[in-house]
Amino acid sequence: MTQFDAMTLPPRSKPRNLAAAVVEHITESIRKGELKTGEKLPTESEIMQIYGVSRTVVREAISQMKASGFVETRHGIGTFVLAPPKSGMGIPHESMVTLRDVLDILEIRISLETEAAWYAATRRSEEQIQTLAQVLAQMQSAADDQQHSVDADVQFHLLIAQATGNSYFVELLSQLGRTIIPRARINTALIAEDDPLAYLQRVRHEHEAIYQAILRKDAEAARAAMRTHLSNSRERLRRAQELLGPEGKSV
Repeated sequence: MTQFDAMTLPPRSKPRNLAAAVVEHITESIRKGELKTGEKLPTESEIMQIYGVSRTVVREAISQMKASGFVETRHGIGTFVLAPPKSGMGIPHESMVTLRDVLDILEIRISLETEAAWYAATRRSEEQIQTLAQVLAQMQSAADDQQHSVDADVQFHLLIAQATGNSYFVELLSQLGRTIIPRARINTALIAEDDPLAYLQRVRHEHEAIYQAILRKDAEAARAAMRTHLSNSRERLRRAQELLGPEGKSV
């Protein structure tokens, strides 16, 4: 291993969340260049030993770093460092670790993406609607695969941004990356005590409604469907936040 094997979590008078502390420590090492782009992280077991945390904590930390664009996992090989993500909007990806953070991002998305859906419905090409249909099918077929389902979900929203013909919609959403999908960061259905299958079914119907409106070139319906989808996501997270308490907890 590298110098990484000597790391320990800094002392904390009142630890709020171990996963967040691991994320903070590792991402700081990435930003400083101590962990370089392309370098392989230690295994889960090694990170457990380095930081003195459980496997659950390690997996949660890696999931957060993946969602924030700091690392990627190559199945059967390991987890590797990506180039530190840059955000032109000044949003520090690694700081978005609480439900409150994700809720705040959803408020931005509601303002941004409802209008993007309106423009997409009026401007989309036949090729773009075909690609959107393919990604929607991928999202539905990958429902049992969290990573691929989230990837397809991100692509679905980015394709709508592209269909606006306005590159700034694409740029703004791209800067947020996987953080635009709440379930990339938290098991919303589980925390809100919702049935996972029913939850995924509702999400699929919401995406289908957006797609159908854009297909029909019905701009008002597309705007309404996107608002319904994102508002429902916000409500699910709000209920989860209530269950977790006023601190919002780290996700």
